[in-house]
Amino acid sequence: MSDRIFQQNPDDKQVPRPGGPFLIQMLFKEPVPMPDKESMTAVMQRHIGAVECFHCDTKMAGFTALEHIAEFKEGKAPVQLMVMGCNEFKGKGFDAFLVSQMWDCQKDRERILRECKYQVVATDMLAGALPALERANLDADFVEALAELYPGCEAFFFQNCGKLLLAEDVRSHQIEGPDRFIRFGVNVRFFNIQGTEDKIIDTVGMSTLCLPDLQYHFRGMNPNWVVNHAYNVASYILEYDNPIQDGETIDGVADGQMSQEIQWVCRYEDALIQPPRAVLDINMGEYASGNR
Repeated sequence: MSDRIFQQNPDDKQVPRPGGPFLIQMLFKEPVPMPDKESMTAVMQRHIGAVECFHCDTKMAGFTALEHIAEFKEGKAPVQLMVMGCNEFKGKGFDAFLVSQMWDCQKDRERILRECKYQVVATDMLAGALPALERANLDADFVEALAELYPGCEAFFFQNCGKLLLAEDVRSHQIEGPDRFIRFGVNVRFFNIQGTEDKIIDTVGMSTLCLPDLQYHFRGMNPNWVVNHAYNVASYILEYDNPIQDGETIDGVADGQMSQEIQWVCRYEDALIQPPRAVLDINMGEYASGNR
């Protein structure tokens, strides 16, 4: 799959909306019932804190997260967390471009999309008005609650970033705090540019938190080093609420490690790879490709 050639689509209009809903698809081999109201409420409270179930039947369960208050011009309201009833899932509807970037499930992705015939969709509502760190923690707490509520779940697909994770990887991770959102909700993609030695690594998913995605256009460096750098920079941007201004520099990479001795310039530009969006482009100095 990684050797396939894809044509960039300049007419792609599916622009991710900054601060939009965080969409979770839990995938199953067999249909699953909606857990009962008491069980759902207890698990939600254990992971999220004070919640109130305002609706629960076979088609939908809705909770207000009472400790997470969204503020709008019109007033304040608690964030809502929604879980839909089980319905059919058609993995064959995922295009090859999307599947090619499911790196975390590279060995299992085609099997999962073939064998899983059912899904449970969950999402947050009004959460785009929360501060980035608060929302990152809330959404990660929500994912972990869902993983406990649905032990038969085979995999999680995070629609905002195109990331597919085995459910067992979601349950067994050792990450703490907002970096859990980076693990679940941010995908680092990798592309070889046909006919050149150029490579592009970028992220998708940061815009859910109203933060910038990253982009690297380079040659001559181990891509795994750049992937690690991207995850580290994404974590830094989340922790400090995007302190990087246009034209500023960040630590580069030497021998696979971030180094203060090397400084890379950051610029806000349009993304080279779809979906169309503004990104923080990181000029890798002697390894940089393309015109800047």
